[in-house]
Amino acid sequence: MRPLTEDETKTFFEKLAKYIGKNITQLIDRPDDPHCFRLHKDRVYYVSESLMRRAVCIGRDELIALGACFGKFTKSGQFRLAITALDHLAQYAKYKVWVKPNGEMPFLYGNHVLKAHLGRISDDTPEHTGVVVFNMSDIPLGFGVTAKSTSETRKMDPTAIVAYHQADVGEYIRSIEE
Repeated sequence: MRPLTEDETKTFFEKLAKYIGKNITQLIDRPDDPHCFRLHKDRVYYVSESLMRRAVCIGRDELIALGACFGKFTKSGQFRLAITALDHLAQYAKYKVWVKPNGEMPFLYGNHVLKAHLGRISDDTPEHTGVVVFNMSDIPLGFGVTAKSTSETRKMDPTAIVAYHQADVGEYIRSIEE
């Protein structure tokens, strides 16, 4: 377990900023307990500093995970967000998409959000930016990337894609079945 290098930090924060914008500072500078990001076996973990200090005495081979996993670095150096970061992304999300009840299951099975399934979308959402997908009861289902901006979305036909699927909470179930 080590701190992220400068290049890793830049790559990670660029990806995170697509979803939560400048709220990254609120993740780290929490008034109740300061948190930090640590790298362990190519995975980035969000850990409270007090827990991190206690885990220093555990060896690398014995340490499996620590805190909330935000994602992992691929072999090519890109960062891929994991569904385990959804609770934190949903809390600080800059742009949000709500799907109707008839669109929840298709999204949870890995399909994109269609205009026919769209319940609401945040105002002034730009094209190709990260969004957190909620159901109409404000329960986070996953996250993705918008296909069009909010103004263009209103003019689209019902079968057009509003948001591209990135990850959803149904991944746990699908990965167990495999």
